[in-house]
Amino acid sequence: METTNKSLWLNAGAVAAAIGASLCCILPVAVAILGFGSAALGAELEPFRPYFMLLTAAFLGFAFYQAYKPRKCEPGEACAVPEDRRRHRIVLWIVAVLAVVLMAFPYYISLLF
Repeated sequence: METTNKSLWLNAGAVAAAIGASLCCILPVAVAILGFGSAALGAELEPFRPYFMLLTAAFLGFAFYQAYKPRKCEPGEACAVPEDRRRHRIVLWIVAVLAVVLMAFPYYISLLF
């Protein structure tokens, strides 16, 4: 159970940091699409983007370490079930791809518009 909670927090932290890394560019686009005008908050957060990206990489790195390190499990624990470990790894990969897409947003947004 402890591993599941740790995995959940690591995945949530990685996505939150990736969103923070892309707020400088996603926020103005989202606000413009919603019709609220421009958002100065995105411009204010832009200098912190490298730190958010580093934080995302750290969260993802630790999450991958936790997901792929060898474990010694007692029968009946969640980590002893191979399907459970596989499911955690699939979710981790989905989160990692989402984080990379969000962090790369400033680079490919110019191609979309």
